[in-house]
Amino acid sequence: MKINANQILPDGLCLEEEVVASTLELETEIVKFRKPIKIKADITKITNALSADVFLKYSICVTCGRCLKEVELDFNKNFILNYLVSKSESLIDLSPDIREEIILDYPLKPLCDPDCKGLCPKCGKNLNEVECSCR
Repeated sequence: MKINANQILPDGLCLEEEVVASTLELETEIVKFRKPIKIKADITKITNALSADVFLKYSICVTCGRCLKEVELDFNKNFILNYLVSKSESLIDLSPDIREEIILDYPLKPLCDPDCKGLCPKCGKNLNEVECSCR
């Protein structure tokens, strides 16, 4: 999401955009995005400072670290980005900072449920769904 600081009106600017995760290089072997990321930014400019109040809405698909079931996690995130604007560089790119904010939400050990029982170490059955006869 790029913004030309010279085109921001005195009462601000509101931008809404849907971005595919691959454009921000967000997908990994563990984290997948099935839907586009919704971005809304309210931008204001005062003299040489630009402030963007950003709201993100997105879902990630991860594999549970205990039972290997695929889980979809929904996120709604609001944060503020501030930039200094110079006369020589009036184009501001929010994409790297938005990317970082999304990566900060990646779970270290994703779980389908905090009480997930996982898999049986002997037979491999999902203990959330069935009981096994292993000891």
